[in-house]
Amino acid sequence: MAPLDIHQIPVLTDNYVYLARDPAGGACAAVDPAVAAPVLAALDRLGWRLTHVLNTHHHGDHVGGNLELKKATGCTIVGGRSDAGRIPGIDVAVSGGDIVELGTHTAQVLDVPGHTRGHIAYWFADSFALFCGDTLFSLGCGRLFEGTAGQMWSSLRKLRALPDDARVYCAHEYTNANADFALTVEPDNPDLQARADEVLALREAGKPTVPSTMAMERAANPFLRADDPALQSAAGLAGRDAVSVFAEIRSRKDRF
Repeated sequence: MAPLDIHQIPVLTDNYVYLARDPAGGACAAVDPAVAAPVLAALDRLGWRLTHVLNTHHHGDHVGGNLELKKATGCTIVGGRSDAGRIPGIDVAVSGGDIVELGTHTAQVLDVPGHTRGHIAYWFADSFALFCGDTLFSLGCGRLFEGTAGQMWSSLRKLRALPDDARVYCAHEYTNANADFALTVEPDNPDLQARADEVLALREAGKPTVPSTMAMERAANPFLRADDPALQSAAGLAGRDAVSVFAEIRSRKDRF
């Protein structure tokens, strides 16, 4: 089976909307459409027909285009069950363990609270594509607006367990700033140094830094490594439990 066709649309100042299309039958989803107009323009340019919206959480820069897209295309809007009251136009409510069908492709729904209490992610194993919203960023993670450090660490461990070649389609272009912070935590990590150099070159060339891969994130993202003794030592937190290490690093990032 051919993998999903995935098209990245930069919107607002630093958001990404993704179009994911089944090449066999043409089913097509917009993931976290902050605004509708650029999505409709991309669909027209590509000759694709929107059938679904997949929302990871309720924030306006992820659901702002829902109703306009639904009006224009009649698409089915999918979102988290515990967040259903905050997802505009929701038709299908899902929870962790549920399966979302997109033509011949299927996504496993993962519960990943922390950034918000009802945050979910979509894992298309057959295409090695993870749409993780604001839970995991390249070299970073989302702020804890509604959840706890323990919830977010559990969510990140769940994502960390995905295969090395899982592609991480996060929803924001934050990687350069994330690299700057990560280097203050672990300046001698060669994988992080290499990724930071790569990110700088990509941004200077006007290119996106995402998707990344799970292998790279496990090696260089400090928020996925709170249980790693090397990271703990570099951060001055040796011997602490992973949740408290994560909480401290997240707090440092909030103040960075």
